Amino acid sequence: NIHGIFFTLYTKAFILKYILPEDNAGQFFSSGHTNNWAVLVCTSRFWFNYRHVANTLSVYRSVKRLGIPDSHIVLMLADDMACNHRNPKPATVFSHKNMELNVYGDDVEVDYRGYEVTVENFLRVLTGRLPPSTPRSKRLLSDDRSNILIYLTGHGGNGFLKFQDSEEISNVELADAFEQMWQKRRYNELLFIIDTCQGASMYERFYSPNLMALASSQVGEDSLSHQPDLAIGVHLMDRYTFYLLEFLEDIHPASKTNMNDLFKVCPKTQCVSTPGHRTDLFLRDPGSVLITDFFGSVRKVEITMETINLTDQIKQKETYSYVDQLPVSEIIHQKPKQKDWHPPDGFILGLWTLILLVFFKSYGIKHLKHIF
Repeated sequence: NIHGIFFTLYTKAFILKYILPEDNAGQFFSSGHTNNWAVLVCTSRFWFNYRHVANTLSVYRSVKRLGIPDSHIVLMLADDMACNHRNPKPATVFSHKNMELNVYGDDVEVDYRGYEVTVENFLRVLTGRLPPSTPRSKRLLSDDRSNILIYLTGHGGNGFLKFQDSEEISNVELADAFEQMWQKRRYNELLFIIDTCQGASMYERFYSPNLMALASSQVGEDSLSHQPDLAIGVHLMDRYTFYLLEFLEDIHPASKTNMNDLFKVCPKTQCVSTPGHRTDLFLRDPGSVLITDFFGSVRKVEITMETINLTDQIKQKETYSYVDQLPVSEIIHQKPKQKDWHPPDGFILGLWTLILLVFFKSYGIKHLKHIF
């Protein structure tokens, strides 16, 4: 409908020119997402990779605190450090030395664990090509109004990330998976964060729209560990995610902190490596994108200037007690209603008795043999 298209364009132009100030126009046409999802993946096994599990759980803790529920988080941990026999504090995973912050918590819901964390399963989660028997908790049920955070950590190299020290995913495969997600309308905007050696190489091949990417290191650089703990015997976290966690601890659901502030996390003086980011595929200005657009969860509200009296709309309903609703005593003693007439109990027996008495009185017992 050409008239409808022109009307829509005219309405937007009118709002931008006369209703909204120039500096608020970008906020009016903001992200437009209605739900948030997070896919958090640790790809490393074995005790000496304790820090990678702590990295993932740190981000998991932050997104849950900012409002994304477990039903919208797909958590993939390649190893169970909390229950590892080398762990001096079972059922815990710490991100700070001296065991100050337990990121495992009491309500961690791991969706893929151990050998379930594979390249195939990861790609199937992203593209939605899972078997019909897969439960909802293991699915990324996003749509074209979803903002998705994807966080990866593990061991990588130039153009690849290892899974379980037995297989790897390339930057081309990852880029193609994101393109499938875009073609299938599985996201509105996507934030990709990777903490691994030569992490920037993983987003070099991205070509899908509305993608923003961050990495802990440039090509040719290592992503270094942080926080060695003598009691546990390993490093607790990687440097980039450690400072990312400190940054997120100051964020609250109503925070106005934007993505440009996130780009400043862990400069070279702290990380030793050089963090990088890519925003050329992203349609909005990163300065107008709030951190909570990806790390938080939107609240569906409807703003109205009208005064609504809630008491008048509530109809007084007759209340029933439990006994009135369920008359158990009456149900127990209630007799079923008979649709057709049936003789009362003992009627047939009495009738036969009467017939026999009349027969004996009339003929005597000697004629009884004619009956049987």
